[in-house]
Amino acid sequence: MLSLSLIQPVLAPALIFLESWREGASRIWHYLDDPYHIGSVDVSITRLVEGALILGLALLASRTLSAMLQRRIAKRAYLDPGLRYTMGRLTQYVIIAIGLLLSLKVSFNLDLTSIAVLFTALSVGIGFGLQYIAADIASGFILLFERPVRVGDRITIGEDEGDVQSINLRTTVVSTNDRISIIVPNSKLVSQRLINWSYGDPRARLAIPVGVAYNSDIELVTATLLKAAEDVDNVLLEPAPKVQFLKFGDWSLDFRLLVWTNRPRIHAQIRSDLNYRIERLFREARIEIPFPQTELRLRGGALQIDTGDKLVTEEKSLDP
Repeated sequence: MLSLSLIQPVLAPALIFLESWREGASRIWHYLDDPYHIGSVDVSITRLVEGALILGLALLASRTLSAMLQRRIAKRAYLDPGLRYTMGRLTQYVIIAIGLLLSLKVSFNLDLTSIAVLFTALSVGIGFGLQYIAADIASGFILLFERPVRVGDRITIGEDEGDVQSINLRTTVVSTNDRISIIVPNSKLVSQRLINWSYGDPRARLAIPVGVAYNSDIELVTATLLKAAEDVDNVLLEPAPKVQFLKFGDWSLDFRLLVWTNRPRIHAQIRSDLNYRIERLFREARIEIPFPQTELRLRGGALQIDTGDKLVTEEKSLDP
C-alpha cells in the first residue's frame, strides 16, 4: 500500500498528458477526416492524401513495370528496339491512367459518370485553348501504335537530321550528329512530310549530281563516274551503279551517278566519299567542271577604260 501511494503521484501527470494527447489527436483526426461539401462532391484531407498516395504508387509502378517489360523483351533477339519501347510506353500509360482514375475516385468519391462529366468539361477547354497540346498527345499515340517513326530511326525533318531518341506523350527527341537534341512536337511528325532513312527496305539509292563542260567526252565522263563508284565503303555492287545523262544545262552537261547502299543512315558520309573520288578522277582525266559565267556583248559602240578605272562608252561615228 505504501508503494502504491508513492507511485500514484508520479503516474498521475503522465496519465493526464496521455489523455490530453489522445483527445488532441482525436480532434486533429476529426478535423482531417471531416468531409467538406463542394457542390455535390465530398472532399476531406485524408481522402486527398490517400488519392495522392495512390497516384504516386501508380507512377512508381508504371516506371518499374515498364522497365521490367522492356528488359524481358530485350532478351528476345527477333523483336526490334522500337517495338520494345512502344510496349513499355503503352504499359506505362495504361497503369498511370488506371491510377489516375482510382485517385480521383478515392479523393473526390467520384463515379464513372462524374469522371466522364469532368473530362467533357476538360474537352471544352481543350477545344478553346489547348487544341495544339491535344493534337500533340493524340499524335504521340498514333506514333506508338502505327509506328511510322520508331526509336533509333534516322529521320530528316526539313533541314534537320538525326536519330530518334525517345517518343514521349507530347514531343519526340531527335539527336543530331552534333549531339544536339531537337524537341519536335508529335503532331509535326504525323502531319508533315519527313524522310525516314530506317523505314522499310534497308537499302536506299543515292544520287550524286555532276555537271561537266560542253567540250567534254561523254563516254569518258560516264566511264569515270562508274569508276568513282568502285571500292567505296558502303556502296553495293548489286544493284550496280548507274550513270544518267539528265539534260543540256545553261553552262554544263548535267549527269548524275546513282549508287545503292545498305547503310542509308550515313548517306551524308557516302556522298562525301563519292564527291572526293569524283573530283580526283576528273582532275586526272582532265574533265572540266564548269561554273556559271556571264558574257557582255555591245553592239554599235566601243568600250574604253580610262586611267581612273572608269568605264567609258564612246559611240562610233555613223558618218561615212
